[in-house]
Amino acid sequence: MTTPPSLLLILLACAGAALSFTADTCSHAPRFSRTHLWSTTTTEDATSSSSSPDASSSSSSSPKREQKNVAGTWFPVRPPDALPTEYNAVVRGAYVRHVLLETEAMADAGMAAYLKGGMMSSFGRTSQPSEGGASSDVDPFGALARDLSACDQSRHEGGKIGWVDNPTYRSGNEEVKASSDTDASLLNEAVRGLLPPDIIAKIFQSRPKGGDVLKLSSEETEMWHLVRIDDIHVDYQPDSSTSAAARVGEGVDTTSSTSDFVNQAMGTNKVITSRAKLKGLGILPVSPKIVRPGSSSDDSVESADARSIAKTYHIATTGCQMNVADSERLAGVLENNLRLKATDASSDADVVVLNTCTIRDHAEQKVYDALGPHAARKRRGEAVAIVVAGCVAQQEGEALLRRVPEVDVVMGPQYTGRLGDLLEGVGRGHQIVATDPTLISEDMSQPVRGHATRAWVNVIHGCNEHCTYCVVPGVRGVEQSRSMESILQECLDLAEAGFKEITLLGQNIDAYGRDMMPKRTFADLLHYLNKNIPEGTIERVRYVTSHPRYFSDRVIDAVAELDKICECFHMPFQAGDDTVLRNMRRGYTFDSYMKIINKIRAKAPDASICGDVIVGFPGESDEAFERTLDLMRKVKFDNLNTFAYSQRPNTEAAQWGDQISDEVKSERLQKVQRLATAHALERSQRYVGKAVEVLVEERNPRNMEQVMGRTRQGRQVFFDGEIDELMGSLVDVEIVEARPWSLTGKIIGR
Repeated sequence: MTTPPSLLLILLACAGAALSFTADTCSHAPRFSRTHLWSTTTTEDATSSSSSPDASSSSSSSPKREQKNVAGTWFPVRPPDALPTEYNAVVRGAYVRHVLLETEAMADAGMAAYLKGGMMSSFGRTSQPSEGGASSDVDPFGALARDLSACDQSRHEGGKIGWVDNPTYRSGNEEVKASSDTDASLLNEAVRGLLPPDIIAKIFQSRPKGGDVLKLSSEETEMWHLVRIDDIHVDYQPDSSTSAAARVGEGVDTTSSTSDFVNQAMGTNKVITSRAKLKGLGILPVSPKIVRPGSSSDDSVESADARSIAKTYHIATTGCQMNVADSERLAGVLENNLRLKATDASSDADVVVLNTCTIRDHAEQKVYDALGPHAARKRRGEAVAIVVAGCVAQQEGEALLRRVPEVDVVMGPQYTGRLGDLLEGVGRGHQIVATDPTLISEDMSQPVRGHATRAWVNVIHGCNEHCTYCVVPGVRGVEQSRSMESILQECLDLAEAGFKEITLLGQNIDAYGRDMMPKRTFADLLHYLNKNIPEGTIERVRYVTSHPRYFSDRVIDAVAELDKICECFHMPFQAGDDTVLRNMRRGYTFDSYMKIINKIRAKAPDASICGDVIVGFPGESDEAFERTLDLMRKVKFDNLNTFAYSQRPNTEAAQWGDQISDEVKSERLQKVQRLATAHALERSQRYVGKAVEVLVEERNPRNMEQVMGRTRQGRQVFFDGEIDELMGSLVDVEIVEARPWSLTGKIIGR
């Protein structure tokens, strides 16, 4: 096996520059320390780098107010460090590709080329499509393998090795362990000629997640490998707990009040095989049989009681765009994997899923109220599977089963792709809790999209921020970025299906890539997608939600320069007073936020700027609230989501004594809403008399002769037209009337 000679000179020429890619950024370095985000600085090009996480400056016009002690331990940056158990007890295997190289300098040069987008394009040569049709821009690692790898067997398949098993995997189930030991030895022996055993061992010693690229050396062959982890095989751990008590002695300071909140992000996995009789008729709960098409259980369907086989499902969704996207994935598992059909009547469904949100006040009680009719069906002896998913499920965990024993599955957001596996256990009569932190694998099922023109695409799961008012980190877990290649593939599938707009989703989207090896950035992702989504397919790319602390100049440049990226920034500011911001643990100030806004206005003057604000945060004085109004007047948001602070479970601010009365919060909320409406109208009026490009999405439900679409800046536009003719089209519309949140126009040239 030899490196293609035509490229040796190129490698040697760039090796000097590539040597700066040190072991600190490569995964063959020693195991990561438990570096926490509290000590992590922003990226070097972050616009808000001048403001530290505990910035304490207050406005000169406001008297000094009490500042809370909000320092503490945060989540680790690397998701494997947040696992409640050892990596080798969770990760069973990985799907890998590799590039085989002769020297470390060549490996460094190869890694640098990969990060730039593929070997040929990195050195000014023309990208050539692979045999499968993918150019080096679309699949930079595959291009690197074809151009440079000394492995004759895998080079022409983009470095493909396939699945390898973790040789140190230790399942808690002895039966599974014995089986996995045998399978691992056979599978890994089969690829020994491509990956020597010491490289396979080093892969799992590095504790990678999907999308990581590792630089490893083999003592056996004295060769270097760049190994890409396309995906990982994660086992559900049926009996685990990561409560504070369970983690004493494992490096977590359980005496700290803040670490107690960190531990709320943990959970429990549990399988209850013996269920008690239910109240009422005193019968044992009955669940439908879950049959996977093509499985061994599928053969017995004909002889089974047809009434006991699940055929239909119903999903009820509350909450944010992330929950809507999760519900589409849940529906994909139920329809595409289990072949169930959706029904609008939850009372008739064999599988009922409540995908829940815990952001708003009284969220938990609303879930318990919603469970009532479904629990009653169970008590009557109906064979129905009841699943509580989402953020309330993660928050309540096993306690939800104790309160509503009719529920079959309680599953956190990280287990969305595992719904089919969990339901199979329900079909065997089990009751299951799945809320423990885990590593997220790529979801192989195709989501059932809720719209024909626009679609949601998850790019990063979880949030590491721990704002003192927010429950999200505790219910969505640590940040886990998907690989750029997986995100692009989902976008290409959507393009082929005729979608015209995608929205990239992340609780803190600017954190994209910092958990990966090597690190990537959100700006990298935007450039990659804009370059590789085919012309004439997806026309627009949006994204939510940014965090001012991590927002980068490169993202502003990308939005201003890239043709597919829409000129729309969603930049929650939450408050205008520096002391309140510090007590929220937001990590920026009034001035640093305005610095970002001014850069946006300079580089993308026609862009819309949207935000979120919270009024009535504990300790917010009248003067502090006025600073919020001052910031609004300076920015003049196109759209502003307004909230009155509410105490959420397991958050620090909920325990503080200086809570604001409901009357004051209501008064302040009305003030910001009036001001936000005035600003929105002013921003809308700039469109009157102008021609704007509108992507037609649907019929106007209030006027059947009109259609509705959006500008690139996200403003709704209504105009006369036939939806059957215009659906999914980009049309030019002259705006004739402006309202705070929408526009009316007339189509040009038709």
